Amino acid sequence: MPIAPLPRPARGRWTSFVADEPRPGKKVRGLHEDGNDRHRVRVEHDRNTLLIHLSDEDGASWTCLAVDRATRVNAVGQGRTQVAATEAAYRALYS
Repeated sequence: MPIAPLPRPARGRWTSFVADEPRPGKKVRGLHEDGNDRHRVRVEHDRNTLLIHLSDEDGASWTCLAVDRATRVNAVGQGRTQVAATEAAYRALYS
């Protein structure tokens, strides 16, 4: 279902995702919206697949974009957890 077009955003309306705070003994692997640490994004990959995990605005559910690295064919999955969204996207991509 198409989404109605949004009005053109005012200049300077956009914000960015910023790196999470480092924790002792842990690598920084995620990003969060500047000013909203519940809205998160993480990118990971292996030899075959690129996964982009994106939480909703309040962190209550997830969307995952799975991309086949060789062909750039992609699929999207959604779920209440990051794992559920990832599994749905991966199944849709490789089934």
